[in-house]
Amino acid sequence: MNPEPYLLFKERCVDELHNLQEEFKKVYDIDSHTNWEYDHGLGIFTIKYPDREYYFEYVGVGSYSNKTRTWKWSWDNEYTPDDVKKGMLKIPEFGKVRGYDELTTGLFDGDGETGWQMTAIANNLLKGFGAYKATSGHLDIYFLFINEVEKESYDKLRKRYVKCGEHGSRRRAFVCQHLNSNTKTGFEEAFPTYPDMEFEYEDDDFQAWCDECESVRVKYDGWNEESEKFAKIKLICEKCYFDIKEFNLGYKEG
Repeated sequence: MNPEPYLLFKERCVDELHNLQEEFKKVYDIDSHTNWEYDHGLGIFTIKYPDREYYFEYVGVGSYSNKTRTWKWSWDNEYTPDDVKKGMLKIPEFGKVRGYDELTTGLFDGDGETGWQMTAIANNLLKGFGAYKATSGHLDIYFLFINEVEKESYDKLRKRYVKCGEHGSRRRAFVCQHLNSNTKTGFEEAFPTYPDMEFEYEDDDFQAWCDECESVRVKYDGWNEESEKFAKIKLICEKCYFDIKEFNLGYKEG
């Protein structure tokens, strides 16, 4: 069987998203919202109203530049974190099988309709329940909502993240005062870790200390007032943690 012509496929996806958006707008009263914000670290998009807020787990679809009149897929954008473009590789894979060039080209010329068309295709393949266009400067940035997140879950998630000046919102990590990316001090961990790992227990965190701290910890038979006083544990982000780990161990995890 011959594949569906691309233009027909695109039109069908746009119709699907249009119907979905009508329901999404009704349920969340989108037209009356007063503000929005998104956090690539948390992967949460917040829509704000005078009396309430909604939180959505999202996939970053891509962006349209009104300056260059080009569309950029998130799967081809190195500045979009992997966590918020999960599943987006389905787009070029599907495009390659079907011979749909716009789905396999990371950056291409477009117009004012391109962003919604590509978001509609992403919705068809990733099964979202609503979408949003946020404008920042000359860019229109497109989001596909995958799940609604309750406030309690959002608050719990946010507590496990830290704002890093270099890496933005990332999961928190704890290291001794001696660990850094300038001087090799050894690297001891509470348990083996790798980037983007899912913790077995909800209360787990990335934790590491240097060789000297390990000697003090053993001397005092574990972590206690004396060993912790020597370590002076500090809070950093997950990305900083693995940069320090790679520097000290001489190889990259994951």
